[in-house]
Amino acid sequence: MFPRLAEHYRALVEDLVLSLRALADRLQRQGHAATCYVCGDGRDGQGASFVADLGEGHMVRFLVSDDGISWVESRNGHELIKLEGAAAIEELDRVARVVQGVGNLVAVPTAEPLGPQEIAA
Repeated sequence: MFPRLAEHYRALVEDLVLSLRALADRLQRQGHAATCYVCGDGRDGQGASFVADLGEGHMVRFLVSDDGISWVESRNGHELIKLEGAAAIEELDRVARVVQGVGNLVAVPTAEPLGPQEIAA
């Protein structure tokens, strides 16, 4: 059972890395500063660090590796929210859906996760 679970997690990490690379590319095409650094070769684990600047000092960072998954949102260098595991993936999915449907992300000065009020058409 444990080897099977380990393989499922490795597949999840691999899928997340591919998604992060695509999201960074899409944000860059829309004029946002976004990067995705990938590490590992797939044999001994793989991971990625995704960082995007949403404007007005609002940054998001998503880290994925064999050690875990996390989402950190900050404004002007101050951490607003940190999510891990499934909650981090859900937040990444929400942002990806926004990027796919709306061209601009605008941050608002709150300590809450990004919401619909932050999206400008």
